[in-house]
Amino acid sequence: MKNTKIVLFFLLICSFVKGQNIDNIWYSETENNGVIIQNSFPKGGPYTGSTKKYFNYSYLVFFTRVINETGNPLELTINFSADSIPIPNSPDTFVKLFLPSDTMTLDKQALFSYGITELESFDKSTKFQRKLNPKMDCLFYVVAIFYQTRASAWNQERGGNRAELVLDGQDLFYNMLPQIDSLPCGHILLNK
Repeated sequence: MKNTKIVLFFLLICSFVKGQNIDNIWYSETENNGVIIQNSFPKGGPYTGSTKKYFNYSYLVFFTRVINETGNPLELTINFSADSIPIPNSPDTFVKLFLPSDTMTLDKQALFSYGITELESFDKSTKFQRKLNPKMDCLFYVVAIFYQTRASAWNQERGGNRAELVLDGQDLFYNMLPQIDSLPCGHILLNK
């Protein structure tokens, strides 16, 4: 009887694990008038690149895929300023968003930090522009660099485990709750 319970428990666990969709790479996927936006889950860790006067740097890498399912070309523009964004309820803790120059491709999904190598441009404003013809897509990285202005702030809550690009009309907004709620970051213009 004991062995039967163990076998049943094992089968239950196996069927649960097998039933999980581990191939799902999208945190969110939306469709708005023929424009599909897919946002990834985060990858990242401690930031080991050059730093200036702050402390406890870490980073998260996200990628977004924009697909043009309309019958017309579209112009995609994304830009982030070099400004720091304070993290609510975490004094002395900030995040910066930037668009690295590395090119994201779907075959990099399994790589550490999605294969990104360029993390040095976070002190400059960054911009991404693409023209997408019908049935075309493009992928791009968004990196969040977290830091603290006091060395003793080590255990402050950073959050930012999920992020997404959102289209509202022609305007694009970036969300990374609780830090960022609807940060204007660009637009999509349909050419007719």
